[in-house]
Amino acid sequence: MIEVLDGLKDVIACETKISRIELVDGKAILEYRGYDIRDLAKNSCYEEVAYLLLYGELPKKYELQDFRIELAERRELPPQIIGLLTHLPQYTHPMVVLRTSISYLGSLDRLKDLKTREENLEKSKNLIAKIPTIIAYYHRIRIGKNLIPPTLELSHSANFLYMLNGLEPSRIAEKALDADLILHAEHELNASTFAARIAASTLADMYACVVAATGTLMGPLHGGAAQEVMKMLREVATPRRAEEYVKKKLEKGEKLMGFGHRIYKSIIDPRSEILRDLAIELAKKGNPIWFEISEAIAENAYKYKKLLPNVDFYSASVYANLGIPDDLFVNMFAMGRISGWLAHIIEQYESNKLIRPRAKYVGETERVYVPIENR
Repeated sequence: MIEVLDGLKDVIACETKISRIELVDGKAILEYRGYDIRDLAKNSCYEEVAYLLLYGELPKKYELQDFRIELAERRELPPQIIGLLTHLPQYTHPMVVLRTSISYLGSLDRLKDLKTREENLEKSKNLIAKIPTIIAYYHRIRIGKNLIPPTLELSHSANFLYMLNGLEPSRIAEKALDADLILHAEHELNASTFAARIAASTLADMYACVVAATGTLMGPLHGGAAQEVMKMLREVATPRRAEEYVKKKLEKGEKLMGFGHRIYKSIIDPRSEILRDLAIELAKKGNPIWFEISEAIAENAYKYKKLLPNVDFYSASVYANLGIPDDLFVNMFAMGRISGWLAHIIEQYESNKLIRPRAKYVGETERVYVPIENR
C-alpha cells in the first residue's frame, strides 16, 4: 500500500546544513547554520546573514566589509534590464516583473550554465545585489518618478529604502528592514525553496531555479500572505471593528490571513515575536494605527480559536510604516529569501540527485478504447 501524505506533510525530502526547525518543550527553535534566529535578528545585518547562508560561517570583520563592498558594487542594473522595466505594462504585478527580470539577467550571463562553486557564488552575489534595485526601479518607473541610482555608501537595507522613497531612512527604519530581511532569509523546505531545489536537481541554471522559486512564492498561501494581511487591516480600518470582523470570518469558516503555519501549530512562530517588536518600534515613530489594528485582530483570533500569528502577520504593519506599497510586500519576501534560495540551490548542485517523487493513481483503469467513429 502506498501511503499518501497530503501536501507532503512531514515527509523528509533531503538533508541540509542550511537551517534547522525543531519544536522542543513548547518552544520553536529556528537556526541558520546553527545560529539562533533571535541572535541573528538582534545583532546582525542582512549582509552578514547572507554571507553565513552562502559560505557556511559568520564572516570576520574584514570579510564582512569586503562582502558589503562587493554587493554594493553590483547593485546597478544592465541597460537591457532598465529597458525591460520601462516597457512592461503598468498593470504588471511587481513579482511578475521581478521573475521576468531575473530570467532576462540569465540571458545576459554567458556563463549561466557553469556551476563551479566560485561561479555559483558570483551569480549569487549578483542576484542578491540587483534584486532590490529591480524592485525599487520598477516602482519609481510605474509612478512616473525619476530613478534613484544605488549608492555605495549605504547598507543593503538603507540603500533599498533610499532608492524606493528618495530619502535616506532613519536608523530605526534601516534596522527594522534589516531584521525583517533576516527573518525572511531562510526557512528550510518551504514551497518556494523546494521548487528551487527541484529545479536545481535537474541541473537547470541558477536563474531558472530562482525563477521557479519566485513563481511559487507569489501564491497567497505563501509569500502573498502579507499583502492579504494588509488588505485585511484596511478592511477592518479601526481596532474597534476587529472583534466583529474576526468572529464573522470564523463563523463563515473563512481563513484569517497571517495566522497558522504547517510547522508552528499550537506554538508561536518565533519570527512573528521579533516582527511584533519591530512593529511596535515603527509604530512609535510612524503611524500606530496598523499595529493597533493588528494587535486587536491577534487578540480576538486567539480568543475565539486559539490562532497564533505567523511571519506574515506583523510584516504587513512593518512594511506599511516603512512606506512600502502593498503590492511590493511579496517582493520584500523575495528580497530577503533570495539568500536562502541560493544557498539551497548551491547545496543541491553540490550533492545532487534528481528529485522525482511518485503519485498514487486514483483514476479509472483498464478502460476499453472506442474508435472515434463509434463514440
